[in-house]
Amino acid sequence: MSEDVFTKRRTFAIISHPDAGKTTLTEKLLLFGGAIATAGAVKSKREQRAARSDWMKVEQERGISVASSVMTFEYNGCTFNLLDTPGHEDFSEDTYRVLTAVDSAVMVIDAAKGIEAQTYKLFEVCRLRDIPIITFINKMDRDGRDPFALLQEIEDRLALDVAPITWPIGSGRSFVGCWDIAQSRLRFMDRSADKSTRADSQDFYDLQDPKMAALIGEGAHKQLCEDVEMVKALCQPFDKTAYLEGHLTPVFFGSAIYNFGVKELLDSLLSIAPPPRAFQALTRSVKPEEDAVTGFIFKIQANMDPKHRDRIAFMRLCSGHFKRGMKLCHVRSGKQLILHNPTLFLAQERELAEDAFAGDIVGIPNHGNLRIGDTLTEGEKLAFGGIPSFAPELLQKVRATDPMKAKHLSSALLEIAEEGGASVFKTQMGSEWLVGVIGALQFQILADRVRTEYNVPVTFESTIYTTARWLDGSPADVKKLMDSYAACTAYDYENMPVFLVRNDWHLNKVQEEFPSVRFLKTKEH
Repeated sequence: MSEDVFTKRRTFAIISHPDAGKTTLTEKLLLFGGAIATAGAVKSKREQRAARSDWMKVEQERGISVASSVMTFEYNGCTFNLLDTPGHEDFSEDTYRVLTAVDSAVMVIDAAKGIEAQTYKLFEVCRLRDIPIITFINKMDRDGRDPFALLQEIEDRLALDVAPITWPIGSGRSFVGCWDIAQSRLRFMDRSADKSTRADSQDFYDLQDPKMAALIGEGAHKQLCEDVEMVKALCQPFDKTAYLEGHLTPVFFGSAIYNFGVKELLDSLLSIAPPPRAFQALTRSVKPEEDAVTGFIFKIQANMDPKHRDRIAFMRLCSGHFKRGMKLCHVRSGKQLILHNPTLFLAQERELAEDAFAGDIVGIPNHGNLRIGDTLTEGEKLAFGGIPSFAPELLQKVRATDPMKAKHLSSALLEIAEEGGASVFKTQMGSEWLVGVIGALQFQILADRVRTEYNVPVTFESTIYTTARWLDGSPADVKKLMDSYAACTAYDYENMPVFLVRNDWHLNKVQEEFPSVRFLKTKEH
């Protein structure tokens, strides 16, 4: 396979705390990449007003991202696979899974708030996976914190060296643009520009050019010259090797809502972000240039097209040249799958993927045979590990308000569990359904989804259980535990045994009674 094919791919995620402007930035990257003509977030018609990446009905109604979206587009001869992730911490598990499938990330920070809790958590996941990060400090058109203080916070809290690529001129109402340190030119923001279309900037190649002082004001110009000198003295120069190793983050300042700084960010992704990397399977490292196709399922989404009640498995290609209609081995089952209708995505819009290469994200219509963590190959028995599932922090019973729809509820819960939308457990005694989530908002979202996508109105009820642990041990020991504590054990959607925890004392007591059984807080798909 030609090396140029996979080196001209960038597969990256956008991560942030809620309301930092991540979805708006995603829209504008699509705009500058030529994937859309007008940013969806600012279209006038009601049905067009929601962001392009927030395609689920519940996202459009609530104005938040609750599921990751995949968007593929071309820019300057390079294929970009952009994964927009939920910012809300209640949906962080979806983001953790997505981060197993990318080669780099863009971290979006609100200029007024700095590093927030969810930003820090997601950064830690990136660090564990050695994912290089570009930082975009957003909302410079609003009053914010001192840029040097923001850089200091990144260095102190994230233990990262910072290398500003652009530097802001003013902030809030006085923000007029940025000085591009790398290219020694002024990027001037035009507030009068239509925010739904591309905005151009004026260029000045000399920091001391008197025309620049006339344009931005003597005071702003003097401050800029002082700031740039301080940046050069205090900050590391950009080092691509340090960035790729995860020790340094290049920093951009901008305003996604005004399209400002977006093109520079996109150009930087093209020039410095890594191409597809090698992926570690349980037995060996798989390199992108290998001829044989390998890939793993990191996400499953039900009802992307409600009219057809479909289920799509998202596969990250790790190696090889994938072609429509090819036959791949489903390693877990040993069965052969012929992929007749693989798809590429622009959020919920799709087109047939005639072929794809290492780094690409391919959608596979799924009829229940594919699960998160599954590996597909051209025959080699490989398994890619590391896709996490976390013990729930909240548990509630769920019932259909119409008892006649109990069977439909079971189907809906199993589908949502397969896509990783929640943990779903069926108790041994009483065969009740329990739903486990990371945050309380997920219960509301689940109720909305089951009602709108499956036409099953439901109610959630409190339970005595606070969390759950997967059980791992010899079959005989696990069975003995399940028999002894039938009232507080269950099975998940993969039929794995689960212990339902009332409190810490309860968990400790059973652990002491069954020391040979492991009580897992995290499992890998």
